Amino acid sequence: MSKIVNNPTMNDSEVVNEMRSAIEHRATWMYYLMDEARKEGLDWDGFARRAITRCGCLHGARYLKMTENGTLPEFEQIFGVGNTAKVFEMEILQADAEKYYIDFHYCPLVAGWLKAGASQEDIEHLCDIAMDGDRGVSSCFKDFGFTLGDTIAQGHPVCQIRFDKK
Repeated sequence: MSKIVNNPTMNDSEVVNEMRSAIEHRATWMYYLMDEARKEGLDWDGFARRAITRCGCLHGARYLKMTENGTLPEFEQIFGVGNTAKVFEMEILQADAEKYYIDFHYCPLVAGWLKAGASQEDIEHLCDIAMDGDRGVSSCFKDFGFTLGDTIAQGHPVCQIRFDKK
């Protein structure tokens, strides 16, 4: 596991910085909740993954209603657009009827976990749990699925977000 490096390169937007701060704050809450659960002897994966997946499914159902056919090109028009793309410093590598591949060059969740003092091992675990939200989103679409590749939380330079047609 490489040391986490997570430094934003785009800092000139007040709106983007405020959005990052809000996401960092939520990440801090998540970490403290999980840490307290661990102190109580509770299994993180048990309740956290179910809760985050439920949240992803809620958003996925909303996204699906915003499309006509639930295709990848339609999904691309609503997922990670606008300031969200700037917050995560998203780079679209491929966007067509077969693949929607995005690299995230910055993660405010990781920034929040680092500031809260989470260990690198916990950050990697928290990241995978948080990604259950995207897994939940994609589960609402019958034509494509989600795969998580390398992540910033693992010490890689980007998070590899991949949606592939089934």
